[in-house]
Amino acid sequence: MKSRIAFSLVVAELLLVILSWLLSATRMEGVRSLLSSEGVRWFFGNFTEMVASPLLIWLLLGLCAWGCLQSSGLLSFFNFPSSVSYRYRDKVAMRVSLVFLMIYLVVIALLTLTPHAILLSATGSLFPSAFSRSLIPIVCFGICLVSLVFGLISGRLHGLADILEALSTGLAQGASLIVIYLFAIQLYESLRFVFNL
Repeated sequence: MKSRIAFSLVVAELLLVILSWLLSATRMEGVRSLLSSEGVRWFFGNFTEMVASPLLIWLLLGLCAWGCLQSSGLLSFFNFPSSVSYRYRDKVAMRVSLVFLMIYLVVIALLTLTPHAILLSATGSLFPSAFSRSLIPIVCFGICLVSLVFGLISGRLHGLADILEALSTGLAQGASLIVIYLFAIQLYESLRFVFNL
């Protein structure tokens, strides 16, 4: 499925290149060709800026959080049937993880809900503000924190090497999503260039 999506995005990009050339050759107003000198300079000169968007960072952080959830055993803790009894160590790990979650939520609340809070905008609102711009990183960091605490206390993670492995597991599993993102963002930006959007 993912390979078909990636292939479709590449084909769409190639069709857009040909279409932009044909439409600009007919002198259609407001259309720029990706094969013109301007289009080639734009493609090579702006590629890094196009790819390096907040969406890429959100995707990477989300994949790290997913890897932590899986590697720590926190997901499997909630997937057990109700008839299965949990290990004592898992119960303790869950309680400590919930304490860390509560502390984390209190810290975020203090940074956002108190008068003159640091993450509020200059007018004192949440949207738009530093908080709203960093909402996805805040959520992903919270998931990583709770998952890693659970994994360490439950004994599924044993040290720094396991923590690094947990953080990178999601990236390895989602590598194809990163490639799809690269193709999708390039197609989107190419459409914007061709039609002056």
